[in-house]
Amino acid sequence: MENEPNAFGDLFESVNDYVETRIDLLRLKTIDKSSDIISSLTVGLVILLIATFGIILLNIGLAIWLGRLMGHIGYGFFAVGGFYTVLAVILFGFKRKWLKGPFNDMIVKKMLN
Repeated sequence: MENEPNAFGDLFESVNDYVETRIDLLRLKTIDKSSDIISSLTVGLVILLIATFGIILLNIGLAIWLGRLMGHIGYGFFAVGGFYTVLAVILFGFKRKWLKGPFNDMIVKKMLN
């Protein structure tokens, strides 16, 4: 009978160690996923920023070139601006299918891997 209280104490201690280990594992997995997602977003934002500068410069050059072809530089800027306005309206119309859905899927895949 002397071993019975000691056995329950050992069992309780083992269960307590197991729960603490599971909590630590969950915490480490959460930190790993969070750091992976944050680093992916950071890299994506840096690439997006660099690409944005390039696209802006290309659009300015295109607007000037089109303006010279049309006889007035301002017309080129209106043409490029009009193109982006039409593009924005199209993207707004299909935002769930083309933008929101793929981004949601990408985030969920990143969190589950």
